[in-house]
Amino acid sequence: MSIPSSGAVSFCTIKTEFGGSTPISLGSYYAGGANVPSGTSGTYGAVPSSGAICVNVFHGTQKVVVGSQSYTTAGTYSWVAPSGVTSVSVVAVGKGGTGQTGSSGASRAGSGGGGGGLGYKNNYTVTPGNSYCVVINNCYSYFVSTATVKGNAGVNGSGSRAGGTYTGDGGGNGGTGGAYVGSNGGGGGGAGGYSGAGGHGICGTVFNVCGNGAGGGGGGGAMNSAHGGGSGGGGVGLLGQGSNGVAGVRGNCTTGVVATGGSGGASGCFGLCAGGTGGAYGAGGGGGARSGCYPGGIGGVGAVRIIWPGSSRTFPSTCVGAP
Repeated sequence: MSIPSSGAVSFCTIKTEFGGSTPISLGSYYAGGANVPSGTSGTYGAVPSSGAICVNVFHGTQKVVVGSQSYTTAGTYSWVAPSGVTSVSVVAVGKGGTGQTGSSGASRAGSGGGGGGLGYKNNYTVTPGNSYCVVINNCYSYFVSTATVKGNAGVNGSGSRAGGTYTGDGGGNGGTGGAYVGSNGGGGGGAGGYSGAGGHGICGTVFNVCGNGAGGGGGGGAMNSAHGGGSGGGGVGLLGQGSNGVAGVRGNCTTGVVATGGSGGASGCFGLCAGGTGGAYGAGGGGGARSGCYPGGIGGVGAVRIIWPGSSRTFPSTCVGAP
């Protein structure tokens, strides 16, 4: 509900809309204070943050509800729009592909999994009290439907090792998982960024390098030692576009460097024999070493984050942090 745009406005009407304590003082209702959010505006313009203030300035104003909801485990959920929330912005990250198991019989190590794609949708209209579907699984993460906003999962370590794509107003594709070379497992692809792709994972050779993330995406995973498994790629965060993830560096658990996450996402894990796990959210797992048929690393989980109001909080970077 909003305060009427004309007619009498009482102190009690202002308190009912914006909250506060008794006795009521207009000094408690400056914009940016404890009760009235910054930028609140009505029939006669913006509510002041200091200086002269009168009851008439509250004509046509409404308290904006600010909040968020994150889903970070696989499942199907029903999100209910809170009272007063009429628009949201949403980011969806697909699960990272799992690295391939090495095979002594086939005389090869495993390939790295591709990174998941990241898509976002801004200022999507919702109705307070209505339910909206959220899905996170091995194929994609989405809000409402796969045509609204979606991050596709990265492909498991295999012949293609492709990164996931996205649907929405913007986003980035996941990085490609690295191929194996002989005994050496490939690195996992980095998760997609908010305006660029995740870094590609290293092929299993010292002569190859993996890629940095772009547009806030995760870095690609490296190989950790001769005849070893590949490292997982770097994930991506849910709080909007930040710095790019950095690619891993070949070595071992004491000399190698893991791929870092982009936009605050988690770094990948080392994979000395088994492939390393991909970082949250959405990074590909590394391929397993050939000797001993070591398993590939698990890809980073997918995620969906909903923020409101969508009219003023928009991805990739407008007021998208906490809450």
